[in-house]
Amino acid sequence: MNFDELFGHLGQHTVDGLSKGAIYALIALGYTLVYGVLRLINFAHSEVFMVGTFAVLGVWTALGVENNPPIGQAILFLVIGLVVAAAASGGTALAIERIAYRPLRRKNAPPLIFLITAIGLSLVLVEVFGLLLPDVAGGALPSMFGRARQIVGMPTILKQETLFEIGGTQITNIQVIVFVSAVVMMALLDWFINRTRYGRGVRAVAQNPETAALMGVNQERVIMLIFVLGGIMAGAAALLWSMRFGFTQNSIGFVLGLKAFTAAVLGGIGNLRGALVGGLFLGIVEVYGATLFASNWEDVIAFVVLVVVLMFRPTGLLGESLGRARA
Repeated sequence: MNFDELFGHLGQHTVDGLSKGAIYALIALGYTLVYGVLRLINFAHSEVFMVGTFAVLGVWTALGVENNPPIGQAILFLVIGLVVAAAASGGTALAIERIAYRPLRRKNAPPLIFLITAIGLSLVLVEVFGLLLPDVAGGALPSMFGRARQIVGMPTILKQETLFEIGGTQITNIQVIVFVSAVVMMALLDWFINRTRYGRGVRAVAQNPETAALMGVNQERVIMLIFVLGGIMAGAAALLWSMRFGFTQNSIGFVLGLKAFTAAVLGGIGNLRGALVGGLFLGIVEVYGATLFASNWEDVIAFVVLVVVLMFRPTGLLGESLGRARA
């Protein structure tokens, strides 16, 4: 165990963990929103994130983006990437709800059927992108057998540079953009849920769907809204992932989605602010563990921490349901 490396560069590892955990937290919001309202674990949400990464790659490829463009063009490409990724992920999430989950709700299917359906949808999306996606990496014409199963690199929109240094801890522009963007988007979502009319409808359905229906709240609109909101957050996470890590593939959502779900459970599944806390906590623990042991222990450490935390806090670190959330 490398304690010298961990404590000798503790600040640097903490900053790395926060920027990584911010992406987990954004994806975790999709799990939290759906579970808070429907009591459903939407395991297909990980592939909603995957679709967002390919949307970013596709639009940047179509625009002919090259490495390290001028700052003005870089900002424009990032904005376009965000809009396209949010639209693609939000649309995918909505399609999943309309095509798969809505018929099951109408038939009052048991929870196990929803879970099996979610896993099946996840596998379908992974395989569809693996088989039918064009070879975007090589710029070839669309092919029935692309290379999405392989890791596909993305252009470097912003060159990573150190903005400032605090006590020997270097903080880069990418880390600042990722962390601040994620926190701002989560704050906006929290404000929307707690302060707007539509947000009150979401909380009402989450707390008591029968009473909410009697009060005139349209449950179907609320359900559509939470899927779209979760998809938009996943699309934003896809853009931040593309900036920080710069690659994707058809199975990228599998482990990342499990970690985001772990973050949601750690913070308290159904709790928006808990998703933030859980994501940041998981990101820091992962980086600490990878430094202390080895990088190939990273995934093991993440899930061991989940088990340990739930042994002592079964409802998560915050443990407040969406229906009881207040500003």
